[in-house]
Amino acid sequence: MKHDVRPVRQVLGRLAFGDDLLVALTRICEDEGIMLGRVSAIGALSEARIGFYDQAAAEYIYHDLAMQLELIDLVGNVSEKEGRPFVHAHVTLGRRDGGVVGGHLFEGSMVFACEYVIEVLESEGRFTRRFDPQTGLFLWAGE
Repeated sequence: MKHDVRPVRQVLGRLAFGDDLLVALTRICEDEGIMLGRVSAIGALSEARIGFYDQAAAEYIYHDLAMQLELIDLVGNVSEKEGRPFVHAHVTLGRRDGGVVGGHLFEGSMVFACEYVIEVLESEGRFTRRFDPQTGLFLWAGE
């Protein structure tokens, strides 16, 4: 699956203190009608929930981090899942001791401060997520 995409516009902003990072980014995409895009962010979290996908078990291992963290980088995309915008993001987080941890972003990552950029894209085809039985994940299925 491959489609040419074109940048249309960018949406920049700051999330509110106490927002759930993933929920807030998804809400912005819903409010702005963004069904295809690229998302990035930096800032700080008061706690986080990230995951690692165990390929053999076909399930996520969750890591709940109840600590202050620097949001060094969030990189992800926006596509369509079940007719709604779906934000798929991975994060790199910095700990107080200078160590770094990262993984798939899940709900439960609470914003202390966050600045985001969503690059809105358009394409002749659609980028929808469908269940892939080979991996156990919801992956892009082009239309």
